[in-house]
Amino acid sequence: MSDIGSDIAPSAPRGWTIPQPGISASGGKVATPLGQWSWALFEGARNPHVLLITIYIFAPYFYSQLVGDPVRGQALWGDLNSLAGLIIALVAPALGAIADAGGRRKPWLMIWSISLGLTATVLWYALPHEAGLSLFAICVILVATLCSFDFTAVFHNAMLPTLVPDDKVGKLSGLALALGNLSGVILFLFMLICFVLPGAVDWPFIPAHPLFGVDKAAFEPERMVGPLFAVWFLIFGLPIFLFTPDQPGIALGPITAVKRGLVSLLRTVRSLRNYKNVTTFLIARMIYNDGCNAVLIFGGGYAATTFHWSTLDLLVYGVILSVFATYGGVFGGWVDHRFGSRNGLLIAVGGTMIGLVLSLSMRPDTILFFIPYDTTLPPVHSLPFFKTWPEIIYVIIVIIIAIFITASYANSRTMMARIAPTEKMAEFFGLFALSGTATAFLAPFVVARFTEWSHSNSIGLASILILLGVGCAGLFFVKQERAKLVS
Repeated sequence: MSDIGSDIAPSAPRGWTIPQPGISASGGKVATPLGQWSWALFEGARNPHVLLITIYIFAPYFYSQLVGDPVRGQALWGDLNSLAGLIIALVAPALGAIADAGGRRKPWLMIWSISLGLTATVLWYALPHEAGLSLFAICVILVATLCSFDFTAVFHNAMLPTLVPDDKVGKLSGLALALGNLSGVILFLFMLICFVLPGAVDWPFIPAHPLFGVDKAAFEPERMVGPLFAVWFLIFGLPIFLFTPDQPGIALGPITAVKRGLVSLLRTVRSLRNYKNVTTFLIARMIYNDGCNAVLIFGGGYAATTFHWSTLDLLVYGVILSVFATYGGVFGGWVDHRFGSRNGLLIAVGGTMIGLVLSLSMRPDTILFFIPYDTTLPPVHSLPFFKTWPEIIYVIIVIIIAIFITASYANSRTMMARIAPTEKMAEFFGLFALSGTATAFLAPFVVARFTEWSHSNSIGLASILILLGVGCAGLFFVKQERAKLVS
């Protein structure tokens, strides 16, 4: 992270609060280093929502305890994510268009940030057997928090090109992703040391019992991830509202802004044929991004079923991936600066495909498809997780995948910031959000059908290669050039 930080951090004479020279990627003034770092820090505050709630901790708790049936719970979790994706697909572009019409992004960012923090906090009351909230109420809250997370991304992403020169957009985007994963690491370690490892290991630096009187039997560690995220989000999300500059407001009433924004959005959708390069990128990104998301969503489940991993294994797995995914943001910024956004994306998506193939070559009794491994051998170390060489090698391979996937996320945002017309930046980032959710159902559907057809988890997961390959091929038709506004 030092390479990125050194390019964004100020030199001593300029100071943190003095704007840097040059013109931003959108044609305005460059923000102060403090404003730039505050923007990146917001991602560090926001992204743990995915790790704590969507993937590693609350989601398995939802399957097994709140629903009571892991199979039905996973299906319901998928339905909730599909519903949230549909809402985001319908609403996010309109929100971006309204923000463009009114000029300012931070008021909208504040609204959805409050919604994100509140809906996450309420998950504390998601007790088994509907002892707290009803299952229906929990589902409503989950859809609301998933939507709020993506709506904050629309306005946060739209601010990126207004803060730094064009040649620094990739570095700032990579820094933000790195901080997001670093935040996840910190919170994962906090959860492990304070609540999960106590009683499971007798290490000297691990408490004998969970701290603060947390009751594992009442599933308090799983339920507290919502309030824990909200506190973290409040502390580290606040600086963007204090130090990051916003676009100047346009003297429109709220009703006029909504009307003008929606009319502008409809005009933009109709005129996408005039933005062929941006449209091609959005379609390609829609497909490969769905594949990358599926690798993350199904990868943990594949590992758990293949290697019979426990919750402790999965939490440690999450910590490790988050640590190295932090470097994915750095790597993404480097390849973007070295090879350009389009080529950087080809490297990231192509690397993900290779890593996925290698990960599927690992089984409890097989290494890299052909090398046999004796499952009766004693553990290779004394730690309570990842005790065999196939498990260890699998984790190493998935670390590489995590780096490439994070780089693809960072470079996708950078690419959009470089090719969208500056006059409609928030509106096009609304379409960018749409491209990230419009086909959210596709990868799970493909994986499920291939799994049923083959009766094999490995072949089911391998079907993701189709989406990654199609999206990667589409990138060859994308040019890295700024679109001119078409009236």
